[in-house]
Amino acid sequence: MIGDIVTVTIDRPLGSYHPEHKDMFYPINYGYIEGIIAPDREEQDAYILGVNEAVEKFTGKIIAIIHRFDDAEEKWVVCPENSSFSKEEIMEQVKFQEQYFHSEIIM
Repeated sequence: MIGDIVTVTIDRPLGSYHPEHKDMFYPINYGYIEGIIAPDREEQDAYILGVNEAVEKFTGKIIAIIHRFDDAEEKWVVCPENSSFSKEEIMEQVKFQEQYFHSEIIM
């Protein structure tokens, strides 16, 4: 799936807060890929990197998978087709949420 082009529906846009954890601020766009069911039986979640404004939908390429060892979920990392990020750059941008999990980035 890395390298695939997907469309992400954003349900937590850049600048928003988590609906249940009111102190969790989203510094990036976050959403899901409709029609792809993840291991948690919900639609597949995705972080959007390289987009510096709140958006409702975004089409880009999957550049990484964040595999959580202590959770059923995996997160996909999606960015514009002409962009790239290192593992360190990815973790820096998603640590607002991933700091609570033991995970690895697969590229």
